[in-house]
Amino acid sequence: MTNDDISPWVQSQTVNMTTDNNDKYQDNSAAMGRGDVRESASQADVTDQQVDLAEVLEVASKAGHILLENGAEISRVEDIMSRIASHFGVDSGNFFVLSNGIFTTGHANKVTKSGGQASTYANVEFIPLRGIQLSKVVAVNRLSYDISNNRIGLAEARERLERISASGPKPFWEQILGSGLGAGGFCAVFGGGWSDCAAALVVGVLLYVFVLGVSGRYLSKIVGGICNALVATLLCILFWRAGFGDSLANVIIGAIMPLIPGVPFVNGVRDLANSDYLAGFTRLTDAMLGFFCIAVGVSLAFITDSSMHGGMLSLTMTVNPQTASVLLQALAAFIGTAAFALLFGIDREHYVPAGVIGAIGWALYLILVRNCGASPVTATLAASTLVCIVSRMAAIPFRIPAQGFLLCGIFPLVPGAGIFWFTYYLTDSQFDLSMHSGWMASKVAIAIVLGIIIAMELPQRLFSHNHRTH
Repeated sequence: MTNDDISPWVQSQTVNMTTDNNDKYQDNSAAMGRGDVRESASQADVTDQQVDLAEVLEVASKAGHILLENGAEISRVEDIMSRIASHFGVDSGNFFVLSNGIFTTGHANKVTKSGGQASTYANVEFIPLRGIQLSKVVAVNRLSYDISNNRIGLAEARERLERISASGPKPFWEQILGSGLGAGGFCAVFGGGWSDCAAALVVGVLLYVFVLGVSGRYLSKIVGGICNALVATLLCILFWRAGFGDSLANVIIGAIMPLIPGVPFVNGVRDLANSDYLAGFTRLTDAMLGFFCIAVGVSLAFITDSSMHGGMLSLTMTVNPQTASVLLQALAAFIGTAAFALLFGIDREHYVPAGVIGAIGWALYLILVRNCGASPVTATLAASTLVCIVSRMAAIPFRIPAQGFLLCGIFPLVPGAGIFWFTYYLTDSQFDLSMHSGWMASKVAIAIVLGIIIAMELPQRLFSHNHRTH
């Protein structure tokens, strides 16, 4: 399902239909007594019923719009919309949620006293995914439980939703800082030394200046994704040729990490786990498109450099001993994950727990590979399962959906290095090495998918007796 499947001209079609079998404009003077009064009262009752139905479903649709637009999984959107509607007495509402659209229908449970048909409501909205602000998902999630607990009414719920929708993203400087720290932290995670991390940090800052100022405003998603990777790789090559950074490969890997489409990837996996195959495959396709754009941008940068300097750069996989210890690796994963929590718009009080979850998963991966002889795929499966379990556990005390911690904590395990080496070897016509790197990256991605699915299959009662934040 693509954006073209739901035409923008039907973004807010609303149909409210009422019928009454009695003629409102009878000229019979004998009907000017009690019968006419009863008819007017019945008509007023139908009108009030109609307004209430529309208002309730509009509030539910508004909540769903905010959730879907800011990266919530399909099951959460449907659950919260149904929860809001049923609390206000509209048990007959039906919500069909796609990856980029919401269909809302409903009808009042009562018919008119005069025997007419029930009031009905229908609404179709096209919702493009423009940016991720998980703080809005958290806010709407909490709002839904305030409604369920009778803490707020319909009017206040609408006002709060309007405030949530109008709240802006993180400040410009904060997003740029998050990109820089994320790039520097993940450069160390994938084997970079101190100078490599410094170079990746600077490139990450410059990259997000370009993302926020140019590609995010003026370019389409595909062209913007390619240009982002192209700019990041060219900046890395420029700095490396100027003597800033030791391992060009590790600098590039760290610099492109802020571009990894982790949100559609993780949400696609969760949708598949919830048996929502249409939305799951749609979001995974969106993630694959993001990876493809990164690969094209990196490849174009190497081609550009080779045409200017008369040959392809020769790169090798290296792990700098400066940052190789498990303690420093866990610290680097903490910094990178916390920085990505910032980029995803999580509330500030959740940066630290998100970073801790990422560090725990990466530390387990390293211990299994280095000390237990596990393969990278097996270690990734175990680490991703642990990250998902810990995310579900942490969601309860911090009153945040587990998705918020999972999206950030899984990033140290994402095969960013594999994607880079696949692209590099393919551009350099080393097809055997390219296929090997691509196949390894695919197996790691599959291990992440299986790990998340395994952890999500565990019953919620193992984590809490209530289901509010899961």
